[in-house]
Amino acid sequence: MQYNDTLRKFMTLQPLSGKSFKNCKLFHSETTKLKMSNPSTTLLLLALLCVSAVAATRTKLNSINNLDDGICKSMVETKGYTCQEHKITTADGYILGLQRIPNGRSGNETADKLPVLLQHGVFLDASSWLLNPPDQALPFILADNDFDVWLANSRGTSSSRGHTSLSPKDPAYWDWSWDELVAYDLPASFQYVNNQTGHKLHYVGHSLGTLTALAAFSQEKLLNLLRSAALLSPVAYLGHISSLILRPAVDIFAAEKLKLLGWLEFPNGQIQQLVEFICTTRGIDCSNLLAALGGPNCCLNSSSIDAFVEHDPQPTATKNLIHLSQIVRKGTVEMYDYVLEDTNIKHYKKPTPPVYNMANIPKDVPLFFRYGGRDSIADINDVGILLDKLRDHDRDKLVVQYREEYAHADFIMSVNANQVVYGPLLAFFRLH
Repeated sequence: MQYNDTLRKFMTLQPLSGKSFKNCKLFHSETTKLKMSNPSTTLLLLALLCVSAVAATRTKLNSINNLDDGICKSMVETKGYTCQEHKITTADGYILGLQRIPNGRSGNETADKLPVLLQHGVFLDASSWLLNPPDQALPFILADNDFDVWLANSRGTSSSRGHTSLSPKDPAYWDWSWDELVAYDLPASFQYVNNQTGHKLHYVGHSLGTLTALAAFSQEKLLNLLRSAALLSPVAYLGHISSLILRPAVDIFAAEKLKLLGWLEFPNGQIQQLVEFICTTRGIDCSNLLAALGGPNCCLNSSSIDAFVEHDPQPTATKNLIHLSQIVRKGTVEMYDYVLEDTNIKHYKKPTPPVYNMANIPKDVPLFFRYGGRDSIADINDVGILLDKLRDHDRDKLVVQYREEYAHADFIMSVNANQVVYGPLLAFFRLH
């Protein structure tokens, strides 16, 4: 009876009125009174409506953590490194920002330096690689070891908001998922770095940056421009994801509901509100947000966490979140599912989405995998499925290393990653 009363109270609210904040507080108060150990999907979906009301009335001054001076000036040059801002245009019109660190602090300008392209995960941008001091952050370590470092930024993030004909205010601007990152963003970045340097490149991906690369490699794309790939917290199969925040969001079809509410872009103000509701209604301790998202990290320092909060999360397309949710629920790696067979046929000429077959990755591509035992996104069981698909890979081209104490964020933010992750990674690059 109490539960039905709470639903009735919430359904009588005017979600887009000026009383949105008051209404959300009422909803929070009523759900807390219920003290349900297992709140229903319906209740959580109503929370999304409340979040929508807050987002509609909240100003957008902080909707994107935009670095006014750019990543180079604000996060690289301040550490004593030379940095260049570059712009590239994808085949479908998105204008992406790239940052280049051509030299280490020694200023050594050796002409034959090999390029390394770093690609971040979802809700992040290139700043996620730069949160630690220079002796602990991978881009600086690579630059100081005579690599030509390039930092990619996915479409929609602060450095990559441009388009040849669309504005981020246009619904069409957000009509993409990670399929388009595979088809357009990665090829544009690879080709540009190759054109600028005259060299094939090494690649480092974290989280979604591993999925997009693996998907491209499975279609035998980019390989003519690639020397080797290092994949940290490798994401492909996601059926065993156990993230305290992401799993409930997937289970209640949160991304799909957000799209129905008209949220084609999912920026940080809405993330904060949604996370708060999921944490509250699920009884999750979200005082350590990175742990609730990606597992209990072993080795982060407070200054790096503060820097993370300042620069991230970054916007992405709601369609991208739907696509990721689909592969969690299906346990497969396939293109975006439009659900309706006729729509799939229109896009793919078949009623179901094509699969990215990881077993099709050529056996001689040099691959370096690093994953952790406490990672609740790149779960060890899902990594195991991926590695099983690669069981016939040339043994001298495949390096797999495991850190029991590492969670998802440790691979880009841990204070000891310079020794236990980046040292072996550098050795791998030098072999190839």
